Amino acid sequence: MVKIILMFMVAYLLGSIPSGVWLGKKVYKKDIREFGSGNSGTTNTFRVLGFKAGVTVLLADVLKGTAAGSLPYLLNSDLNPMVVGLGAVVGHTFPLFAQFKGGKAVATSAGVLLAYNPPFFVFCVSLFLVILYFSRMVSFSSILGSLIIAPSSLITNDWILTIIASILAIFIIYRHKENIKRIRLGTESKVPFGYGYTKNKKNHQQ
Repeated sequence: MVKIILMFMVAYLLGSIPSGVWLGKKVYKKDIREFGSGNSGTTNTFRVLGFKAGVTVLLADVLKGTAAGSLPYLLNSDLNPMVVGLGAVVGHTFPLFAQFKGGKAVATSAGVLLAYNPPFFVFCVSLFLVILYFSRMVSFSSILGSLIIAPSSLITNDWILTIIASILAIFIIYRHKENIKRIRLGTESKVPFGYGYTKNKKNHQQ
C-alpha cells in the first residue's frame, strides 16, 4: 500500500511540473497564461512562444506521462502503469506548482500510453496527425482522436487500457468545452499548415 501511495504521489508531482509556465517565465519572460487561450499547455505555448518552445513543452509534457507510467516497472509493482499514469494526468491538469491551473492533459496522457503500449501509442499519434492535417485544429484533433481511440483500444484485448482510455476521452472532451463552443462558431484557431492552407493574410490571423 505504501508503494502504491508513493507511486501516485510521485506521478502527481511529475505531472504538476508546469513546463510551459516555467519555460515562458525563465526564457521568454512571459507567463503564457496571460496570452492566447490562457492555457498553460502545449498548444498555447506554440501560439504564444513559437515553434521551438512549443516542441520543448510538448516533449516535456509527454515525458512527464512516460516517467509516471514507468514507475511500476522501476519499483517492481504489479499495478497497471495506466492506473499510475492517471496521477500525472491529474497533476498536469491541476498542478501543485502552478496554482492548480494546468493544461488539458492530451500530451501527458499520450506519454503514459507510450510507457505502457508503444505500438498503440504510435497508432494514436498517427491518428491525431491525420485529423490535424485535415482539420488544422489541435482541439478538434484531440477531441475526435480521443473518441476514436477509446473504442479502438478494444483491439488490444486489454480491458484496463480500454476503461482508462474511455475515462481520459471523457475528461479530455470536458477540458475542451470552450474549444467546442469556438469550433461550433467557426472561430477556433487553426495551425499554419495542413489541408487547404495557403499563406495569406486570413490564415495568419487565424
